[in-house]
Amino acid sequence: MKTSLIKNIGLLGLLLFFFSSCEKDEERIIANTQGKGAAFTASANTLTLQKANERNQAVNFTWTKADFGFDAAITNTLQFAVAGTNFANPKEVVLGASDVSKSYTVLEFNALMLSLNLPTGRNSIIETRVKSQVAGTEAIAPVYSNVVSMTVNPYALISFVYVPGAYQGWNPSTADSLISPTSNNIYTGVINFTEGNTKFKITPAKKWDVAYGDAGGGKVSTSGGDLSVPTAGMYRLTLNLNENTLTAAKYSFGVIGDATAGGWGADTDMMYNNGTQTWSLTTNLKAGAIKFRLNDDWGTNYGGSNGTLVSNGDNITVPSAGNYRITFSLATNTYTLTKL
Repeated sequence: MKTSLIKNIGLLGLLLFFFSSCEKDEERIIANTQGKGAAFTASANTLTLQKANERNQAVNFTWTKADFGFDAAITNTLQFAVAGTNFANPKEVVLGASDVSKSYTVLEFNALMLSLNLPTGRNSIIETRVKSQVAGTEAIAPVYSNVVSMTVNPYALISFVYVPGAYQGWNPSTADSLISPTSNNIYTGVINFTEGNTKFKITPAKKWDVAYGDAGGGKVSTSGGDLSVPTAGMYRLTLNLNENTLTAAKYSFGVIGDATAGGWGADTDMMYNNGTQTWSLTTNLKAGAIKFRLNDDWGTNYGGSNGTLVSNGDNITVPSAGNYRITFSLATNTYTLTKL
């Protein structure tokens, strides 16, 4: 009996030790899941990107391995964001599991900066960091490296497609164009389709070698028939060659205000120049004020002063009566008001 009691006490002690050890191990694992982010550096903090140097290296990023306190496979992601946004909607680049550096050419980094919608030809401040996660689980929160701030001046990276159609005699060499400001395969532009001439196609070059047509359901293909808009007028076309889709929406700016013949009750339509991306109008004005509106509606309107457009901005002053040449460009965010 005494021997049995001693055995039972020994077994109980062993069990208590085992559970105590498990509890300590569990506490240790939980304590270490906070982790420590990578140490992150960039080879340059100020970059003026130039097309002439597009094949040269622009920047090289390096980082150490994040430490989660235990051996684990880790995935890393580079994050880029406009300064001040707190990485609310970052551009992300997934990295290889064993990568500890990432280099970009001028062309590659310029395209990345344009994807953040940075303006071209002037300095902007961005922030970048490395996000590290334990591979294969979301139970453990990711950790982040230190943030590197960079001043970047990107250049415009524009590409075109062309819109030959009945409105201009089906001639690719003289067709109006759609533009992709960042060469991301998404092209937009305004085309003026005249009465009875609403059919068209889209070509990557000013020739018929390749032409996108109607594949049905808003899709385009190089074997499709003629594309078309429902009625004559100015349309904003958006071609997405990443998804092979095309949309067309009525799109026309006009001038409104007490300086115009229609007052604040009716717009005077402007004409669009596809080549210069500029709306223009020559008309008689009275002393007073004007604004620019899209599609005869106040949902999208522009005012401003000193030649600079402001969305929903103040009325633009017309100082005296006379015949005026008015221009308006969203591409440059400017307007002109010239008395003739």
